[in-house]
Amino acid sequence: MNKVFLFFLSMLLSGLFQSAATYGQEVVTPPASTERVVVATRVLPPFIVKMEDDYAGFSAELWQELARRTNVSFDWLETENVKTILAAVESNAAQVGIAAISITSAREQQFDFSQPMFESGLQVMVAANDDGGFSLREFFGYFTQGAMPYLLGILALLILIPGHVVWFAERRHKEPAFSPQYIPGIFQAMAWALSAAAGQQNGDPRSRLGKFMSVVAIFVSLLFLTYWQAELTSSFTVQQLQGDISGPDDLPGKHVGTTIASTSAAYLATKQAKVSEFKTIAEAFADLETGKLDAVVFDAPVLLYHAAHAGRGKVRVVGPVFKRENYGILFPRGSEMRKRVNEALLTMREDGTYDILYNKWFTVE
Repeated sequence: MNKVFLFFLSMLLSGLFQSAATYGQEVVTPPASTERVVVATRVLPPFIVKMEDDYAGFSAELWQELARRTNVSFDWLETENVKTILAAVESNAAQVGIAAISITSAREQQFDFSQPMFESGLQVMVAANDDGGFSLREFFGYFTQGAMPYLLGILALLILIPGHVVWFAERRHKEPAFSPQYIPGIFQAMAWALSAAAGQQNGDPRSRLGKFMSVVAIFVSLLFLTYWQAELTSSFTVQQLQGDISGPDDLPGKHVGTTIASTSAAYLATKQAKVSEFKTIAEAFADLETGKLDAVVFDAPVLLYHAAHAGRGKVRVVGPVFKRENYGILFPRGSEMRKRVNEALLTMREDGTYDILYNKWFTVE
């Protein structure tokens, strides 16, 4: 009985000492997130992938994890391109920008960036059938370039006008070179005019006007054929120079597409290329696949992802990765959130979370 009494007494005293030790202390629980921000982004697989009312992709899931670790709630703001992301953050319509935003010296003067979250660079993509081989389409394409359409129009006039003049002069001659009836006479006269334009005259007109037209045709044909040959040679030479595209060195003279205000647009501005800037990279992909562009220059991971998925069999990525650049998370100047995000991003790299996310979106099994 005494042993039982002593046991309960010791338990009571232990409880009293524990209560005294914790007296005056509060149990602290993490506060619910009260900070809410707007995050500007753009659809850009595999970095940002639209999933009905939400987003997936490397950048989307990276930010979701960073927001969880920094105890921040957020709303997405979808924009068209990097230019509109920059504008949204600059105007405070968004407090964060993320997708595939290159860190540049010019942007650093206006915004704050996180530490690099991804290393990338530019690459070139062409249509899958762009192998430099000869095709009937390319052959007829020669006649739509430069001065060729005008020369074809002049050739038509050199056939129609002299043909009618000579037939009109010959139809009343005693021994006409062509039939006096309009049909088939006019076709015979135009065949003569075509051979004259080519430097040869089949059939000699009998009338004075017809002979005069023959002499004129000789000189006109010499001038015409000389210019025609020069223009045709030039057209073929240009097409030969615009053959295969195997990398950035082959871009001068080509019709190349990219997005507005991107680092790829800035790069192409230094090249002698015919550049078309689109609101979204998807528009550039569509024009490349329909033959309106010779190539697309853009971020290498985006091109590789498109070539392996939506553009499979339609496009191919060529040449090395060039103009290496880093992507970062965009903040307004002086944002206090930047430090917390950097710390969380470092922790993700250290604990392996970053590698798991990277492998999910960029490792091919």
